[in-house]
Amino acid sequence: MSHSRRIGVITAAAALLLTATACSGLGRSTVGMLTFRGHDSPVELSYSNTSVNGCHKISLPKGATHVENNTLVDVVLYRTADCTTPLGNDGIYVATTLSNVTAPVSLPWRSFSVIH
Repeated sequence: MSHSRRIGVITAAAALLLTATACSGLGRSTVGMLTFRGHDSPVELSYSNTSVNGCHKISLPKGATHVENNTLVDVVLYRTADCTTPLGNDGIYVATTLSNVTAPVSLPWRSFSVIH
């Protein structure tokens, strides 16, 4: 291998390493749309590129009763605004590319978290 070719390979490897190191510090986010709608409401609220960390409040005044998960990750829906599960009410698991609708007598969803 010639000297100039060797320098080119080393430079490319260093650039690739630097790029990988810089990207690993970025916050990961969902890819695709997570869409919510309230009961009998024409208003839809969509989230995209949502952080995979933490709890996310669903910003619909009366909560959401319909969800479409068109992301590449799974989510858990909660009936509380802070992703807690009081009184043994577990969160509702919605896998990627699926949807869910609440039962008519149940409370709406108020928050969600991302499974990563």
